[in-house]
Amino acid sequence: MKLLEYSGLDTTRVRAAYAKVCEALVRGDFRAAQVKKLVGPTGVAYYRARLNDADRLLFTLLRHGDETCVLVLEVISHHAYDKSRFLRGAQIDEARIAEADIDLPAGEREAQPLRYLHPEHTTIHLLDKPLSFDDAQQAIYRRPPPLILVGSAGSGKTALTLEKLKHAEGEVLYVTHSAYLAQSARDLYYAHGFEHAGQDASFLSFREFVESIRVPAGREAGWRDFAAWFARMRQAFRDIDAHQAFEEIRGVIAARAGGVLSRTDYLALGVRQSIFPAEARERLYDLFDKYRAWLAEAGLFDLGLVAQDSRALAAPRYDFVVVDEVQDLTPAQLDLVLATLKKPGHFLLCGDSNQIVHPNFFSWSQVKSLFWRDPELAKRQELAVLTANFRNGREATRVANMLLKIKHRRFGSIDRESNFLVDATGGEAGEVVLMADKDAALRELDKRVRQSTRFAVLVMRDEDKVEARKRFSTPLLFSIHEAKGLEYDNIVLYRFVSDHRSDFAEIVDGVEAADLAVENLEYRRARDKEDKSLEVYKFFVNALYVALTRAIRNLYVVESDIGHPLFGLLGVAEGGAVKLEAAKSTLEDWQKEARKLELQGKQEQADAIRRDILRQSPVPWPVTDEARLRELLVKTFRERAPGSKHRQQLYDYATCHDEPELARLLAEEGDFAAARAFERQFATHGRKTWMPYFGRSFKDVLRQCDQHGVDHRLPMNQTPLMAAAAAGNLALVDALLERGADPEATDHYGWNALHWALRESFRDPTHARGPLAAVFERVAPAHIDFNTGERLVRVDRHHAEYFLVQTLWVLFRSRFTRPQRRFLAAFEAQAILEAWQHLPTSVLRAERNKRQHLSSVLARNEVARDYAYNRQLFRRVEQGWYQFNAQLAVRRRVRGAGLEGGEVECWLPLFRALNLPLVAEFSRRETWRRVDEYAAAAKLPPCPTPIMIERTIAREEEAERARAETLRQMEELKSKAVAARDKAKVDARARRSPWDPPQADARPPAWGTPQAKAREIERIRREIEARHAAEKDGK
Repeated sequence: MKLLEYSGLDTTRVRAAYAKVCEALVRGDFRAAQVKKLVGPTGVAYYRARLNDADRLLFTLLRHGDETCVLVLEVISHHAYDKSRFLRGAQIDEARIAEADIDLPAGEREAQPLRYLHPEHTTIHLLDKPLSFDDAQQAIYRRPPPLILVGSAGSGKTALTLEKLKHAEGEVLYVTHSAYLAQSARDLYYAHGFEHAGQDASFLSFREFVESIRVPAGREAGWRDFAAWFARMRQAFRDIDAHQAFEEIRGVIAARAGGVLSRTDYLALGVRQSIFPAEARERLYDLFDKYRAWLAEAGLFDLGLVAQDSRALAAPRYDFVVVDEVQDLTPAQLDLVLATLKKPGHFLLCGDSNQIVHPNFFSWSQVKSLFWRDPELAKRQELAVLTANFRNGREATRVANMLLKIKHRRFGSIDRESNFLVDATGGEAGEVVLMADKDAALRELDKRVRQSTRFAVLVMRDEDKVEARKRFSTPLLFSIHEAKGLEYDNIVLYRFVSDHRSDFAEIVDGVEAADLAVENLEYRRARDKEDKSLEVYKFFVNALYVALTRAIRNLYVVESDIGHPLFGLLGVAEGGAVKLEAAKSTLEDWQKEARKLELQGKQEQADAIRRDILRQSPVPWPVTDEARLRELLVKTFRERAPGSKHRQQLYDYATCHDEPELARLLAEEGDFAAARAFERQFATHGRKTWMPYFGRSFKDVLRQCDQHGVDHRLPMNQTPLMAAAAAGNLALVDALLERGADPEATDHYGWNALHWALRESFRDPTHARGPLAAVFERVAPAHIDFNTGERLVRVDRHHAEYFLVQTLWVLFRSRFTRPQRRFLAAFEAQAILEAWQHLPTSVLRAERNKRQHLSSVLARNEVARDYAYNRQLFRRVEQGWYQFNAQLAVRRRVRGAGLEGGEVECWLPLFRALNLPLVAEFSRRETWRRVDEYAAAAKLPPCPTPIMIERTIAREEEAERARAETLRQMEELKSKAVAARDKAKVDARARRSPWDPPQADARPPAWGTPQAKAREIERIRREIEARHAAEKDGK
């Protein structure tokens, strides 16, 4: 066996033992090395060999051709399998694996294929798959920046740039035109648990990069938007072609680094700097002015124009930048990216000018001129070129090379850097077949193609799809713009040449077969500077080149004009009956393909798969989403519907989603006695509707996925993946992901599969210590995108803030629905740490699971905090208590909001994504004031009184009214009594003389009043009179 070593392997601590074990492995003596088989987190077969009592050597097997190789990955110290980068938290029981000796032949069968292996070098790089660099790649790998890398399709340029990116320090950026390519690159980069402690890497599409500077208002305008608008303008611009106008606006007028061309500057362009002749440019600029006005009226933005506006806002931020597929960017867009570099030379650009299908006037000489402002100096700068093709079949590569020769012969060299042919390094020959566009042949071809996910049909432009659908019923039908970045084993090209016969006739005009009998392309420019044929026909040549290089194995070229001279020059002739073997793909394959296309932004094809192939039907059970939930609340608490059906459904919901207030009011207001056992039952009864997801046998679950779609909804509005993740059923999670389940699908609280798994782990230590690590690895989204109101803030999975945000998302509802230490409806560090207390270090690093670190992360991301990397995620409610920043919005995909009802991305207010209005329905009364505050801060409508407590509130209000009425009546009676008494006094005084003795039952007047004084005088007078009378009688 050949021994290979991972580039990041470190054996310095165990060199002697390592050398001894390697000798045994090379001999194939696995017993001497005490090799045991392990199961990795993604099903990859790993093996461990014994180094000494404490340490183990982890390796896997690769196969190149007929040769089996050992790839050594890492040293596992002190049996700490849970800390292995490659096992990533997989639970390894040393005692159990000790009995499982490896079967070497079986291990060889499980070996991962390696497409290319350098005959001498033994160092292997790892992205998602092992990579062996050839000499050219290795030389580029060792070159320092700045570096411009030119490589054809399938040359491995993206893989090479990612490996170079791993060595950069500080804040680094990978940016490319395609959002899917950026996400794929990110996943490749962090595959197998790669981390770089001294690096913070961002992987962004160009639009996301622009958003990180400033989020533009509205939706991005694309070709379909432009075409629909231009159709309304056609009457005034009849002599202008829509495609050429679109390319001129984006690739010329708005493309210059330094600002949008003024009318004067545009009219003064040289003959080779514009598609349009000088006499037509005035009208074209009129169209441009109208285009800009229309964008503002329609609430759309043009990314090229936004890039121009953003240039003034760009500031140095990144220590190193990689721009992939640079040919898809305009000079202005590239200039904007490079403006964010801290040091001008710290960049790596890569691309292929033969794959330009986006409108621009790209050339490598223009790119170099951006860095070296002296054009002559720029010409002397060498670029690194990769000519090997590791992807396409040899025959497809041969035909693609012939097309490059034709292009070179007809139009000359675009620039020195694109002046090369491709070397086919792939192992398979493949075939290129020319077929006549005839009914019988195409019916047979369609019969094979429509059943397989390994075939795709390509047409030149979107409008060509109409005719193609009459011939082919496969949902995998793409225009060339859509096909960029796709790969299929077999490609059918439909009428690329026949529908554009005259254009390709011009392309081959004057080219003879003898002219193409060369092995290399010599640099030469077109003699006639007035000849703009290349710019006019560039799209057609490049589109065909891109189409040819989409095929991994075979190409089937369907044309009505099979005698077109292009095919003779390409060396492609019509064959006999095509013997096409196409295995029928399973429903599982189609489900997976639909999900892949969705991620690539190919919603049209994904919908066609679900409609025409999967034919998924709605679920037969009622789904308790927000709309149905509110309906049940109305029927139960407002309308008092008879029977227990609705109450039981609400109780099922309460136990599944942990809503204690709903359970309490079901018992008190709904007279539903079973709800009194909520606290004892919610952990078990809540699983009632998804118990099958805990079982080892889940055929019925997968059968339902085939019938209703892999992301269908369960009765409690979960997807199957949410239920499987919460159940910790790894085998089922893997089966669902293999079918294309969406880990980012959310329920009505904005919860995805990760949130459901975290909820279980926060309350169940067994789940936390058991399946969580593997579940997290599989379903955790790569990042969360926030809009702070000004710019995009991306929280990636490797950031400390990521797990905290996901945790708070899960705990958010409970801040309102369960008793807390204080009535703040906010988070404190102690509650977070309690939730984290059982988490494994493979999910949350030990140093991050400490109060000091947690408090630091919360504090440095406060809205008003003065900190360079403040992401403005939180607002401090009180000392030590935090809540999400209400001004944040989160990125979501919304169906039906795009052109023709497709999906579009939009920014959803964070508290709307968390569904604060629905949370308010089940919140405790002491948190209502906070609910109103948060809703107001997020600019959401005020939350009404919860439906389930309306009757309670009504009774309380009625009781309050009755109490107020009683008090009013008592006050009224008291007032009447006082008035009557006062009146009686007045009447009594009116009837008697002041000298009359007081009535016995009359109250004495108050002391000091005139009445009291008069009364006292009268008493004294009477006493005096009585004394005088007595003295008189005594005499």
